[in-house]
Amino acid sequence: MVIPPKAGALPSQADGSIVTQRDAHVLMMESLGRLGWQEAAGYGKRSLVETAMGRYKTIIGARLRSRRPDAQRCEAAIGVAVLNRMMALARPNSMRAATATGTA
Repeated sequence: MVIPPKAGALPSQADGSIVTQRDAHVLMMESLGRLGWQEAAGYGKRSLVETAMGRYKTIIGARLRSRRPDAQRCEAAIGVAVLNRMMALARPNSMRAATATGTA
């Protein structure tokens, strides 16, 4: 899990030979900007995973009904397949509209 440094954070004042993970993120934020850092570091994946798990628990249920581990894996795989199918049916088929150029 990545916790972003505060806005305006500066690298630590170490001797420079050891770059900590925090310092690497601070330097990356300085070069890419905050949004660029979020994309490069994968920040926000946790939110997507939490949303998916919340959706799974709401629709499929909060607990597994099977007792054996192999049956639990099968039950979870079936639940994920059902949820993916439902999401695919609800997702709109978007297409980029052609832009008119040269018209005034």
